[in-house]
Amino acid sequence: MPLDPAASTELVDAMTALCVSAAQAISDWKGQGGVRTKSDGSPVTAADEAAEAVITDGLARLGLDIPVISEEQAARERPAAAGENFILVDPLDGTREFIAGRDEYTVNIGLVSGGIPMLGVIAAPALGLIWRGIVGHGAERLDFSAQTFFAPTMSAPQPIRTRPRPPRDPVVITSRSHLDARTQAYIDGLAGARRLACGSSIKFCRLAEGSADVYPRLAPTHDWDVAAGHAILLAAGGRMVAPDGSPIVYGSADLIIPAFLAFGDPREIKA
Repeated sequence: MPLDPAASTELVDAMTALCVSAAQAISDWKGQGGVRTKSDGSPVTAADEAAEAVITDGLARLGLDIPVISEEQAARERPAAAGENFILVDPLDGTREFIAGRDEYTVNIGLVSGGIPMLGVIAAPALGLIWRGIVGHGAERLDFSAQTFFAPTMSAPQPIRTRPRPPRDPVVITSRSHLDARTQAYIDGLAGARRLACGSSIKFCRLAEGSADVYPRLAPTHDWDVAAGHAILLAAGGRMVAPDGSPIVYGSADLIIPAFLAFGDPREIKA
Protein backbone atom coordinates (compact mmCIF):
# COMPACT_ATOMS: atom_id res chain seq x y z
CA MET A 1 0.00 0.00 0.00
CA PRO A 2 2.05 2.98 -1.20
CA LEU A 3 1.43 5.94 1.09
CA ASP A 4 -0.05 8.86 -0.80
CA PRO A 5 1.48 12.04 0.70
CA ALA A 6 -1.85 13.84 1.11
CA ALA A 7 -3.64 10.80 2.55
CA SER A 8 -0.78 9.95 4.88
CA THR A 9 -0.64 13.53 6.17
CA GLU A 10 -4.36 13.40 6.95
CA LEU A 11 -3.91 10.04 8.66
CA VAL A 12 -0.99 11.17 10.81
CA ASP A 13 -3.00 14.24 11.85
CA ALA A 14 -5.94 12.03 12.80
CA MET A 15 -3.68 9.68 14.76
CA THR A 16 -2.09 12.65 16.51
CA ALA A 17 -5.53 13.81 17.64
CA LEU A 18 -6.29 10.31 18.93
CA CYS A 19 -3.03 10.25 20.88
CA VAL A 20 -3.95 13.55 22.51
CA SER A 21 -7.42 12.24 23.40
CA ALA A 22 -5.80 9.10 24.86
CA ALA A 23 -3.45 11.32 26.88
CA GLN A 24 -6.50 13.08 28.31
CA ALA A 25 -8.04 9.72 29.25
CA ILE A 26 -4.81 8.69 30.97
CA SER A 27 -4.77 11.97 32.88
CA ASP A 28 -8.31 11.30 34.12
CA TRP A 29 -7.21 7.96 35.62
CA LYS A 30 -3.79 8.98 36.93
CA GLY A 31 -3.32 8.22 40.61
CA GLN A 32 -6.52 6.18 40.94
CA GLY A 33 -4.74 2.82 41.36
CA GLY A 34 -6.45 -0.34 40.18
CA VAL A 35 -3.29 -2.12 39.04
CA ARG A 36 -3.74 -5.71 37.87
CA THR A 37 -1.32 -8.32 36.55
CA LYS A 38 -1.87 -9.89 33.13
CA SER A 39 -1.16 -13.52 32.28
CA ASP A 40 2.30 -12.63 30.98
CA GLY A 41 3.20 -11.02 34.32
CA SER A 42 3.06 -7.42 33.09
CA PRO A 43 0.92 -4.80 34.85
CA VAL A 44 -2.17 -3.14 33.44
CA THR A 45 -4.26 -0.27 34.79
CA ALA A 46 -7.62 1.31 34.07
CA ALA A 47 -5.68 4.08 32.32
CA ASP A 48 -4.29 1.56 29.79
CA GLU A 49 -7.80 0.34 29.00
CA ALA A 50 -9.35 3.81 28.86
CA ALA A 51 -6.67 5.03 26.43
CA GLU A 52 -7.12 1.92 24.29
CA ALA A 53 -10.88 2.45 24.06
CA VAL A 54 -10.37 6.04 22.91
CA ILE A 55 -7.92 5.01 20.20
CA THR A 56 -9.71 1.93 18.87
CA ASP A 57 -13.06 3.72 18.79
CA GLY A 58 -11.45 6.67 17.04
CA LEU A 59 -9.74 4.49 14.44
CA ALA A 60 -13.05 2.74 13.77
CA ARG A 61 -14.68 6.10 13.08
CA LEU A 62 -12.01 6.88 10.49
CA GLY A 63 -13.45 4.07 8.36
CA LEU A 64 -10.09 2.49 7.56
CA ASP A 65 -10.29 -0.97 6.07
CA ILE A 66 -7.17 -2.04 7.97
CA PRO A 67 -6.91 -4.47 10.92
CA VAL A 68 -6.07 -2.85 14.26
CA ILE A 69 -4.01 -4.83 16.80
CA SER A 70 -3.87 -3.29 20.25
CA GLU A 71 -1.96 -4.53 23.30
CA GLU A 72 -4.76 -4.91 25.82
CA GLN A 73 -7.14 -6.35 23.25
CA ALA A 74 -4.49 -8.90 22.31
CA ALA A 75 -4.19 -9.86 25.98
CA ARG A 76 -7.92 -10.66 26.06
CA GLU A 77 -8.27 -12.47 22.73
CA ARG A 78 -6.01 -13.75 20.00
CA PRO A 79 -5.70 -11.08 17.27
CA ALA A 80 -6.78 -11.86 13.74
CA ALA A 81 -4.07 -12.34 11.12
CA ALA A 82 -2.29 -9.06 10.52
CA GLY A 83 -2.20 -9.15 6.72
CA GLU A 84 -0.28 -6.84 4.40
CA ASN A 85 -1.35 -3.62 6.13
CA PHE A 86 -2.28 -3.18 9.77
CA ILE A 87 -2.19 -0.71 12.64
CA LEU A 88 -0.44 -1.43 15.94
CA VAL A 89 -1.51 0.36 19.12
CA ASP A 90 0.15 0.51 22.52
CA PRO A 91 -2.26 2.73 24.46
CA LEU A 92 0.08 3.19 27.43
CA ASP A 93 3.65 2.12 26.82
CA GLY A 94 5.71 2.18 29.99
CA THR A 95 2.97 1.15 32.41
CA ARG A 96 5.60 0.45 35.08
CA GLU A 97 6.88 4.02 34.75
CA PHE A 98 3.31 5.32 34.93
CA ILE A 99 2.59 3.32 38.10
CA ALA A 100 5.86 4.51 39.66
CA GLY A 101 4.88 8.14 39.06
CA ARG A 102 7.60 8.80 36.49
CA ASP A 103 7.06 10.86 33.35
CA GLU A 104 8.41 8.36 30.79
CA TYR A 105 5.26 6.73 29.45
CA THR A 106 3.77 7.14 26.01
CA VAL A 107 0.84 6.52 23.68
CA ASN A 108 1.91 4.75 20.47
CA ILE A 109 0.15 4.27 17.12
CA GLY A 110 1.98 2.82 14.13
CA LEU A 111 0.98 1.76 10.62
CA VAL A 112 2.77 -1.24 9.09
CA SER A 113 2.63 -1.71 5.32
CA GLY A 114 4.35 -4.55 3.51
CA GLY A 115 6.16 -5.53 6.70
CA ILE A 116 7.64 -2.06 7.20
CA PRO A 117 6.43 0.56 9.71
CA MET A 118 5.56 3.48 7.45
CA LEU A 119 3.86 5.94 9.79
CA GLY A 120 4.09 6.48 13.53
CA VAL A 121 2.87 8.82 16.27
CA ILE A 122 4.15 8.80 19.86
CA ALA A 123 2.79 11.11 22.55
CA ALA A 124 4.39 11.53 25.98
CA PRO A 125 1.52 12.98 28.05
CA ALA A 126 3.53 13.91 31.15
CA LEU A 127 6.22 15.61 29.06
CA GLY A 128 3.78 17.39 26.75
CA LEU A 129 5.60 16.13 23.65
CA ILE A 130 4.54 14.41 20.45
CA TRP A 131 6.88 12.82 17.91
CA ARG A 132 5.56 11.67 14.57
CA GLY A 133 6.84 10.68 11.17
CA ILE A 134 5.99 9.34 7.73
CA VAL A 135 8.70 7.31 6.04
CA GLY A 136 9.92 9.19 3.00
CA HIS A 137 8.35 12.45 4.18
CA GLY A 138 10.26 13.27 7.37
CA ALA A 139 9.69 13.39 11.12
CA GLU A 140 8.76 16.17 13.51
CA ARG A 141 8.15 17.04 17.16
CA LEU A 142 5.34 19.10 18.69
CA ASP A 143 4.57 20.45 22.13
CA PHE A 144 1.05 19.84 23.40
CA SER A 145 -1.12 20.24 26.45
CA ALA A 146 -3.90 17.74 27.13
CA GLN A 147 -5.88 19.41 29.88
CA THR A 148 -8.99 17.72 31.26
CA PHE A 149 -11.09 20.89 31.50
CA PHE A 150 -9.71 22.87 28.57
CA ALA A 151 -9.31 22.18 24.88
CA PRO A 152 -5.91 20.70 24.00
CA THR A 153 -3.33 23.08 22.59
CA MET A 154 -0.55 22.16 20.19
CA SER A 155 2.50 23.96 18.87
CA ALA A 156 3.62 24.18 15.27
CA PRO A 157 5.63 21.07 14.32
CA GLN A 158 9.42 21.28 14.27
CA PRO A 159 11.36 18.99 11.91
CA ILE A 160 13.71 16.50 13.57
CA ARG A 161 16.57 14.46 12.18
CA THR A 162 18.97 11.84 13.47
CA ARG A 163 22.63 12.73 13.78
CA PRO A 164 25.79 11.08 12.43
CA ARG A 165 27.40 8.93 15.08
CA PRO A 166 30.12 10.93 16.84
CA PRO A 167 33.67 9.63 16.45
CA ARG A 168 33.86 9.00 20.19
CA ASP A 169 31.62 8.60 23.25
CA PRO A 170 28.33 7.64 21.55
CA VAL A 171 25.17 8.00 23.62
CA VAL A 172 23.53 4.61 24.15
CA ILE A 173 19.89 4.49 25.25
CA THR A 174 19.13 1.78 27.81
CA SER A 175 15.83 0.61 29.19
CA ARG A 176 15.01 1.77 32.69
CA SER A 177 12.89 -1.31 33.46
CA HIS A 178 13.94 -4.05 31.00
CA LEU A 179 17.76 -4.13 30.81
CA ASP A 180 18.69 -7.79 30.28
CA ALA A 181 22.11 -9.44 30.53
CA ARG A 182 22.58 -9.87 26.78
CA THR A 183 21.88 -6.20 26.10
CA GLN A 184 24.14 -5.22 28.99
CA ALA A 185 26.98 -7.26 27.45
CA TYR A 186 26.46 -5.55 24.08
CA ILE A 187 26.66 -2.11 25.68
CA ASP A 188 29.76 -3.10 27.64
CA GLY A 189 31.43 -3.80 24.29
CA LEU A 190 30.88 -0.26 23.01
CA ALA A 191 34.05 1.65 23.87
CA GLY A 192 33.45 4.96 25.60
CA ALA A 193 29.67 4.67 25.43
CA ARG A 194 27.71 7.13 27.56
CA ARG A 195 24.53 5.56 28.89
CA LEU A 196 21.16 7.24 29.07
CA ALA A 197 18.44 5.30 30.91
CA CYS A 198 14.95 5.94 29.60
CA GLY A 199 11.50 4.39 29.75
CA SER A 200 8.95 3.49 27.08
CA SER A 201 9.17 4.40 23.37
CA ILE A 202 10.77 7.73 24.21
CA LYS A 203 14.04 5.89 23.51
CA PHE A 204 13.24 5.83 19.79
CA CYS A 205 12.30 9.50 19.90
CA ARG A 206 15.65 10.49 21.42
CA LEU A 207 17.37 8.73 18.53
CA ALA A 208 15.07 10.38 15.99
CA GLU A 209 15.68 13.90 17.31
CA GLY A 210 19.47 13.45 17.36
CA SER A 211 20.11 13.38 21.11
CA ALA A 212 21.29 9.73 21.20
CA ASP A 213 23.04 7.30 18.86
CA VAL A 214 22.25 3.66 19.64
CA TYR A 215 19.37 1.77 21.23
CA PRO A 216 19.98 -1.98 21.60
CA ARG A 217 17.29 -4.38 22.77
CA LEU A 218 18.48 -7.98 22.69
CA ALA A 219 15.47 -9.45 24.47
CA PRO A 220 11.98 -10.14 23.09
CA THR A 221 9.36 -7.43 22.83
CA HIS A 222 6.00 -7.10 21.09
CA ASP A 223 5.27 -5.54 17.72
CA TRP A 224 3.13 -2.79 19.27
CA ASP A 225 5.98 -1.74 21.57
CA VAL A 226 8.23 -0.68 18.70
CA ALA A 227 6.31 -0.13 15.44
CA ALA A 228 5.52 3.57 15.97
CA GLY A 229 9.05 4.33 17.18
CA HIS A 230 10.56 2.37 14.30
CA ALA A 231 8.52 4.40 11.78
CA ILE A 232 9.53 7.71 13.35
CA LEU A 233 13.19 6.65 13.43
CA LEU A 234 13.11 5.68 9.74
CA ALA A 235 11.34 8.93 8.84
CA ALA A 236 14.04 10.89 10.71
CA GLY A 237 16.85 9.15 8.83
CA GLY A 238 17.74 6.30 11.20
CA ARG A 239 17.91 2.55 10.88
CA MET A 240 16.70 -0.48 12.81
CA VAL A 241 17.68 -4.11 12.17
CA ALA A 242 17.83 -7.53 13.79
CA PRO A 243 21.16 -8.31 15.51
CA ASP A 244 22.37 -10.15 12.39
CA GLY A 245 21.59 -7.15 10.19
CA SER A 246 18.41 -8.62 8.68
CA PRO A 247 15.10 -6.70 8.55
CA ILE A 248 12.73 -6.63 11.50
CA VAL A 249 9.70 -8.86 10.85
CA TYR A 250 6.27 -7.61 11.94
CA GLY A 251 3.02 -9.54 11.98
CA SER A 252 4.29 -12.96 13.09
CA ALA A 253 1.85 -15.38 14.72
CA ASP A 254 2.96 -14.40 18.23
CA LEU A 255 3.55 -10.71 17.40
CA ILE A 256 6.99 -10.97 18.99
CA ILE A 257 10.20 -9.29 17.82
CA PRO A 258 13.08 -11.34 19.29
CA ALA A 259 15.69 -8.55 19.36
CA PHE A 260 16.78 -5.40 17.54
CA LEU A 261 19.44 -2.76 17.18
CA ALA A 262 18.32 0.81 16.45
CA PHE A 263 20.77 3.43 15.18
CA GLY A 264 20.50 7.13 14.55
CA ASP A 265 23.20 6.90 11.89
CA PRO A 266 21.85 4.68 9.06
CA ARG A 267 25.38 3.72 7.99
CA GLU A 268 25.92 1.80 11.22
CA ILE A 269 24.82 -1.83 11.33
CA LYS A 270 27.17 -3.24 13.98
CA ALA A 271 25.83 -6.55 15.31
